[in-house]
Amino acid sequence: MGPRACLLGLLALFVAGKCSYSPEPDQQWTLPPGWVSLGRADPEEELSLTFALRQQNLERLSELVQAVSDPGSSRYVGGLHRFPPTSTLRQRPEPQVPGTVGLHLGVTPSVIRERYNLTAQDVGSGTTNNSQACAQFLEQYFHESDLAEFMRLFGGNFAHQASVARVVGQQGRGRAGIEASLDVEYLMSAGANISTWVYSSPGRHESQEPFLQWLLLLSNESALPHVHTVSYGDDEDSLSSAYIQRVNTELMKAAARGLTLLFASGDSGAGCWSVLGRHRFRPSFPASSPYVTTVGGTSFQNPFRVTDEVVDYISGGGFSNVFPRPSYQEEAVAQYLSSSAHLPPSSYFNASGRAYPDVAALSDGYWVVSNHVPIPWVSGTSASTPVFGGLLSLINEHRILRGLPPLGFLNPRLYQQHGEGLFDVTRGCHESCLNEEVEGQGFCSGPGWDPVTGWGTPNFPALLKTLINP
Repeated sequence: MGPRACLLGLLALFVAGKCSYSPEPDQQWTLPPGWVSLGRADPEEELSLTFALRQQNLERLSELVQAVSDPGSSRYVGGLHRFPPTSTLRQRPEPQVPGTVGLHLGVTPSVIRERYNLTAQDVGSGTTNNSQACAQFLEQYFHESDLAEFMRLFGGNFAHQASVARVVGQQGRGRAGIEASLDVEYLMSAGANISTWVYSSPGRHESQEPFLQWLLLLSNESALPHVHTVSYGDDEDSLSSAYIQRVNTELMKAAARGLTLLFASGDSGAGCWSVLGRHRFRPSFPASSPYVTTVGGTSFQNPFRVTDEVVDYISGGGFSNVFPRPSYQEEAVAQYLSSSAHLPPSSYFNASGRAYPDVAALSDGYWVVSNHVPIPWVSGTSASTPVFGGLLSLINEHRILRGLPPLGFLNPRLYQQHGEGLFDVTRGCHESCLNEEVEGQGFCSGPGWDPVTGWGTPNFPALLKTLINP
């Protein structure tokens, strides 16, 4: 049996030791970069394989993404999705006056709606083909009963759905995970009354989330939710180069199709790792991909009042060591690097890399129901990401009712409009290496875009006004 037939036709048997190939004396096997041989697998071991062929014409695909996502382009449509049917436009009532201050004992949907100026009418109409989704990995599963209890406790003042429309993949039967519960509950309470799917991808790739398996599933489906939120990520340096580039290609495809993918920026600030005795910041992926919208985190200035927001010190952010800075953020990042008074030493980060996050939302002190128990003070950008995603789904609702396509890949528009419709977060720094040189401080926020909170947090009526236009 030749190597091509063995690898492509019977790869599972080959890896398990039930298929063999003996190369000629002048032939040698080579491992992909970053791979290490651990020997032959046990014949009885079950292996899950994902086939992902090398992709071609990636430069043309990148150009297509920019063309269909750039409002200044003659080809701008938000992506290559089908236009939705037209419907009757609903009028949004006047918002509350920004700056209203209320007491709270933790972040709930009511606190989110007060801070970001949503009214009771800011919910899905139930008459469109609008939908949203979140993904769960690492054997994290939500429970429908927890979602129903969450909505009973915290969803009384706005129309909502108390069950997901569809679960794609294997939904485990064990205990609910706080991560999965948080994602579903806040995506469905921020994007209230909008049909919601959950993608469940158990298993591991390189001991971490099987992102490629999930993305290939999206690529092979024709009808998908418009907004997807993901609260998982890995250190860039923990993944092989081949894998990270292949995942990024699928993210590029999703952007070209007009999907809005939001990823959490991480909960380790700028991160930190040591290479040959030298400290450097440690970026996260897929947060660092140029083809996703990355969400950082904030806290209330007063932890028990609905006030202005400051940096949540855990908010992930920084500069990719893999992906170069995309053209859409060139101006904003250059402005930050030239004007910030508190930049870390240049040896700690790759100033020419893709900078993130792009936006932010509250990430501190959430209430979550998991395994029938209300749990307070759950924090992380895992909370801010579904909140921002849900609000984008509400904006998609208005666009669909006007006969417009969904938002699609948001970043080119977001940066062209210089964060219009967002509350600028200008106070605070996030964490980094605990050494004498930086003393635990990473990047600091400032006016405009910054690598801690991006352009800022949503002021829903202003953001709706900004993004409702073609």
